[in-house]
Amino acid sequence: MITLDDTCVSRHKQIGESICKALHDEAIVLGFAESTLPKIDWQGLSFSVSRDPASGSDCLACEWKNNAGYRIGQIQFNEDGSFFAEHDIALSHPSDKSWFVEAVEAWGRDNQITTEVRLLAAV
Repeated sequence: MITLDDTCVSRHKQIGESICKALHDEAIVLGFAESTLPKIDWQGLSFSVSRDPASGSDCLACEWKNNAGYRIGQIQFNEDGSFFAEHDIALSHPSDKSWFVEAVEAWGRDNQITTEVRLLAAV
């Protein structure tokens, strides 16, 4: 069972910061200018405990919002040490206009982070 307190948040800080950086770096690799990407800052995240609908177990949910107050990203830390994160980009691909970059996703366990871009065909 996960209890939301300073210890829980600080226990996830290092990997959380690494996940935020990995999401950002994956978008930069695509060719986006730094100034066009929504920012992710661990210090600015809001934290809560929620129930994972797939496993039914508690998880630490972290989310960030844009300047208008809309959620644009989240990280879910599961009790088994795994995590899933997504960061909304919602911009045309910088070098291939036939694609729209919906989001960047990250998942893994412990310090193993895998990232992937979620693309949609542009119409």
